[in-house]
Amino acid sequence: MGYSTSSSSSAPSSPPPILTPCAACKILRRRCVDKCVLAPYFPPTDPLKFTIAHRVFGASNIIKFLQELPEDQRADAVSSMVYEANARLRDPVYGCAGAICQLQKQISELQAEVAKAQAEIINMQCQNSNLFDLMCKQMSSEENMLPFHDSSVFVFDDSVSGMASDPLWT
Repeated sequence: MGYSTSSSSSAPSSPPPILTPCAACKILRRRCVDKCVLAPYFPPTDPLKFTIAHRVFGASNIIKFLQELPEDQRADAVSSMVYEANARLRDPVYGCAGAICQLQKQISELQAEVAKAQAEIINMQCQNSNLFDLMCKQMSSEENMLPFHDSSVFVFDDSVSGMASDPLWT
C-alpha cells in the first residue's frame, strides 16, 4: 500500500485513519499511489533518508533500480544507497571507498601494534626465563659452598632420641 496510516483514538469509536504519503512522494510533491515502490522503504516518519538518497542518486534512478530488483533484496539496496549517499556527501571524491581505505589503514596500524605488543611480551618472557635460570644457578652454587652439606648430619641415632633409626631428613 502506498499510504501510511496513523490513527489516534480518544473515543470508543475510532475515526477513519489519516492517510499520509510516503516520505519520497511527499518530498517529490506527488500523489502516493497504492503500489508505490518507494513507500515500504521511505516511511513518512523518516524524510531525511529519502532526501539524502535523492540528492545523490535522483528519484528516477532510485525507482528504476528498485523496480529491477526482487522484492526481498530491495530493503538492503535502499540501506546501501542511503549509506553510499551519506558517504558521498561527507567525501564527494571517494565516498564509501574512502571510508573503506581509511578503515583498512586503521586495521593495518592496529595489527602492527598487536605484533609489537606480542614481541614485547615474548621479550619479557625470555628475560624472565633468563633471570630465573640465573637465580637457579646462583642458588645451586651457593648450596655447594655451604658447610656440612652431608646428609648424614641430619640422621638421628636411636640412642639419642628414642625414635626409629631411619633418618627424618636426607
